[in-house]
Amino acid sequence: MATRSHRRRSSSPAVRLARSVESASVLDPVVRAINPAAQALIGSEGRRRLLQGDWLGHAVHPLMTDLPIGFWTSATVLDLVGSEQSRPGARKLVGLGVLSAVPTAITGWAEWASVSRPQERRVGVVHAVSNAAAIAAYAASWRARARGEHARGRNLALVGAAVASAGGFLGGHLVSARKVSSRNAEFD
Repeated sequence: MATRSHRRRSSSPAVRLARSVESASVLDPVVRAINPAAQALIGSEGRRRLLQGDWLGHAVHPLMTDLPIGFWTSATVLDLVGSEQSRPGARKLVGLGVLSAVPTAITGWAEWASVSRPQERRVGVVHAVSNAAAIAAYAASWRARARGEHARGRNLALVGAAVASAGGFLGGHLVSARKVSSRNAEFD
């Protein structure tokens, strides 16, 4: 697959958002505060290699994101087109998405810990905060569904989907536009 590069300036609101996050030095104290925890997460060279996907040849985090996104998207499909009998399945899918988001976030923080450019660290923090908000919305959705409040659970899941999409855009920006990810030197 060929890589396309557009040299023109885009007036896309999403591009403007990404650029504004990159230049938001107001995020630097947050970056500095979070950095020790991210470094502690990596801890050792062996753990870094595992969490960053050295064994795979490139970052494992982008692959891991397919799990929560897939579970949550499937739940949304059941919510929107399924019958009342689909509700237990949708609740299980939401719960599996929340559970799978934990190791996904850990691998994301391991990637972030190795990023050095301030612009990319800022985007990474906003990406993580957006995803944490999405996880919270989905966890609240699961709790509402467990109490029999299906409509509330569905609505919370839709909020989670919107927030996860914004966070996902920023994650995609880091990987696609900024080329931030672990990879085998043979790919350089």
